[in-house]
Amino acid sequence: MDIVAIQAELNALEADCLRELEAATDAAQLDAVERKYLGKQGSIKAMLSRLGQLPKEQRAELGKLLNQSSARAEAAAAAARDRVKKGALAAALEDKGFDVTLPGRLPAGVLRPGSLHPLTRVRRELEDLFTSMGYAVLDGPEVELEHYNFDDLNTPPDHPARESQDTFWTTTPGICLRSHTSPVQVRGMRWWRKQGFELPMRAIAPGRVFRNETVDASHEHTFHQLEGIVVGEGISIAHLLHSMKTLLRGVFGRELTVRLRPGFFPFVEPGFELDAQCLHCGGKGCAFCKHSGWVELLPCGLVHPHVIAAGGFDPGKHTGFAFGLGLSRLVCLRHGIDDVRHLLSGDVRVLGSFV
Repeated sequence: MDIVAIQAELNALEADCLRELEAATDAAQLDAVERKYLGKQGSIKAMLSRLGQLPKEQRAELGKLLNQSSARAEAAAAAARDRVKKGALAAALEDKGFDVTLPGRLPAGVLRPGSLHPLTRVRRELEDLFTSMGYAVLDGPEVELEHYNFDDLNTPPDHPARESQDTFWTTTPGICLRSHTSPVQVRGMRWWRKQGFELPMRAIAPGRVFRNETVDASHEHTFHQLEGIVVGEGISIAHLLHSMKTLLRGVFGRELTVRLRPGFFPFVEPGFELDAQCLHCGGKGCAFCKHSGWVELLPCGLVHPHVIAAGGFDPGKHTGFAFGLGLSRLVCLRHGIDDVRHLLSGDVRVLGSFV
């Protein structure tokens, strides 16, 4: 047999292969065609056995023809697979039961990449921001003594916050789940004095808090705050406002529309509520801001003299300011999350969007 006859047979096999690839309608049919013609025992590959039937000077030419034919058939197979894949996707999209919100399937053996929780990311950014301003980062217990959670913070025994609708009490009298990070104010001042550090004292205390309240789009029974306190001589409201604006500018990367209104908190005097214009609706009103156009973000004020004294400082000589930042609400504003319950839902589809 000469090379002309072998080439004719090779061309016929290639044509059959291309025709069957074009006719294939699913991956299983494509696999069968590729095995038939391009597999180790396939018809085209088997043509290599014909080399021994040719004169030595024609074997190189046949090898070249076989490589070219195989390359064309493999390219056609790749194109056919792409066609079948796109066809299957188009059919799935037309299916009324197709859910475009379902997460995609990763190839076997490929792990889904993890990510930091958005609360952790923002908390670390704030810690970096405040430490750059000379603040210490403190911590306190989540299961707290009533003494620190209320008494040392100038909260009267008959204050509504002590009632069960706001506070989770344990079965042990005088012990509760902390309802705010403010107990770290007194703990922090006492620790600062014990260490003999110079004034002014500057510290933040990020952490988890608990309140027995109705859950909705902007309220959770478990959420995160960041407490801040500065104590020294001559500390004023001007220092407070400057620090709060620096904080918000560092978090959002731009100036926010804010308002300062009077607010009552037993542990500050005077007390204020610093609200930010809702970033979800631009101040028009939505479920997240309870249709007010504003989101409570930063309760703050000058530290009450009784709290200064409880911390071991002289209220006649020392003043300070404190603030409590709602980390959970801040994360929602920053990332466009319209329901705070998503943050602790454990839904990987929500958390995966922050990879």
